[in-house]
Amino acid sequence: MSAKERSKYFPVKQGLMVPPDAFKGKVAFVTGGATGLGYGMATALSQLGADVVIASRSEDRLNKSAEEISKSTGRKVFPVRMDVRRTDDVAAAVDKAVGEFGLPDLIINNAAGNFISPTERLSANAFATIIGIVLQGTANVTLDLGKRLIKEGRGAAFLAISADYATSGSGFVVPSACAKAGVEAMTRSLAVEWARYGMRFNCISPGPIETKGAFSRLDPTGQFMEKFMERIPVGRAGDVNELVNLALYLLSDYSTWMNGQVIRLNGGEFPCGAGMFNGLLQVTEEQWDALEAMIRSVKGS
Repeated sequence: MSAKERSKYFPVKQGLMVPPDAFKGKVAFVTGGATGLGYGMATALSQLGADVVIASRSEDRLNKSAEEISKSTGRKVFPVRMDVRRTDDVAAAVDKAVGEFGLPDLIINNAAGNFISPTERLSANAFATIIGIVLQGTANVTLDLGKRLIKEGRGAAFLAISADYATSGSGFVVPSACAKAGVEAMTRSLAVEWARYGMRFNCISPGPIETKGAFSRLDPTGQFMEKFMERIPVGRAGDVNELVNLALYLLSDYSTWMNGQVIRLNGGEFPCGAGMFNGLLQVTEEQWDALEAMIRSVKGS
């Protein structure tokens, strides 16, 4: 059965899973919030009553996205330009955000960067760029906001976005794998250390979710994704709305006992890739019949 045929059994359900106004009175701070997954999460949080700050390096994109979200939800969305790699940038952006809405209750570390490349082709600067955005950037935002929250005696829910290869490792995305593994370690570590301050830390580790921002760079021809679908048991890529709903649950008051967890969202791709004999999914019924007949003939001899 082809990936397309399998996917009909696993349709995408649109809509948000938490009640309306679930985040009323909350303030959210979303890095990488102008595009892709960050845009989707920021939109949903705004729709559900939160005051939302989106941060990114591109001021033009930020302003456009903030206007779009605000128009669709009827709530103000505050854009702040920020390079997560620079602590002074982070501090200045947080100052502006706090001045607008106050300290955030929800912090999403979503800013990311990646190259698909043979590692020997990467310069030291290229490697450092990915580590700087993904790992150091997450640390910069978390430390800045975390220290402010501790000082004010405020709790918060932190959410980071990782990838399955942070656990398994993967060729051709070595800087990203290293950085995201560090993000997952930070999530688990601070979940223990900062729970005493009323903070929770969780992480979503998604498989392939086709967004324009990510896949236009990683897979410009679309050929890789087409082949990759055959590796996913449910036969399709994830939908942004599916990740958004998981994020909403992890950030909400419905999950206050969820802390220090890395949640996989991948349609079964991760266990499929790990199993030694999972490639046998490609064997046809006729081939299985022939194999069974051979085994019986050997037993009968």
